[in-house]
Amino acid sequence: MRFAPLPVTLRQLQYVVAVAEEASFRGAAARCAVSQPSLSAQIAEAEGALGVRLFERDRRGVLLTAAGQELVARARRILIETGDLAEAARRFVDPLAGTLRIGVIPTLAPYLLPLAAPALRRAFPRLTVIWIEEKTPTLVEGLAKGSLDGALLALEADLGDLDYEAVGADPFVLATAPGHPLAKGRGRLRTESLAGERILLLDDGHCLREQALAICSRATVDESDVRATSLATLVQMVGAGLGVTLLPAIAVEAEAKHGGLCVRPFAPPVPHRTLAMAWRRRSPLGAALRSLAGEIRGVLPAGPRRPPAG
Repeated sequence: MRFAPLPVTLRQLQYVVAVAEEASFRGAAARCAVSQPSLSAQIAEAEGALGVRLFERDRRGVLLTAAGQELVARARRILIETGDLAEAARRFVDPLAGTLRIGVIPTLAPYLLPLAAPALRRAFPRLTVIWIEEKTPTLVEGLAKGSLDGALLALEADLGDLDYEAVGADPFVLATAPGHPLAKGRGRLRTESLAGERILLLDDGHCLREQALAICSRATVDESDVRATSLATLVQMVGAGLGVTLLPAIAVEAEAKHGGLCVRPFAPPVPHRTLAMAWRRRSPLGAALRSLAGEIRGVLPAGPRRPPAG
């Protein structure tokens, strides 16, 4: 490999990416803790070295040129790889010390974190975990951009090119109001029993919505026009007699009992979602995140059997 002088510095690439993401030189300068004239000068120097304009400025703000769109994407990948290089070096000293930024989906966070956070604190006392609760698409994007180190989500969602360690299966149950006809039986339900029911689902963007729709495709059901933004709201709507819904088992103790609902399990094959810790492929944190996944697996309710790793 020839080691010719590089046209731009890593700091200049940081400035370029910051301007692209902030769509503002002033906002990028504040984010990078540098004066705006200094940042502008470094951007101009980088454009001169590359021989192309990266940005156009007008009254509406800052726009990426065609060349800028491709080169900023490359710059972002370089910065992520550079960050991974530094992280890999640090992890050789102690792979489970420092800070990790872990995302978690909203239909899992309120029920798993009270169990997982203390367990991780006991198992890895030198590790600090910052939890970020977001929907699956936002978490996958955060992993790709390097703003997240890992994420707890369901494998049934579209995860793109991520590596992962499965931590357990979370079965679905049917939740109804106490007076509903399906609340009267004691045996396990078949999914075909949902035929003709009005089902309440979460709003678009929640992966749980797509998983519930896939399960309900086995029976002819009517989706309610009313959609909820959280499982807590969904439970209250079911309790009011507006329809039935599918709840992940991990949420039953907190939500169904609080809402006064009746819950019935499904007959095999039991519909479920597979919970997993996911991260970028080639991330230096893979081994550490697998260790976290193992600890989380141990605190899941009912002690689910270990699924195969990704």
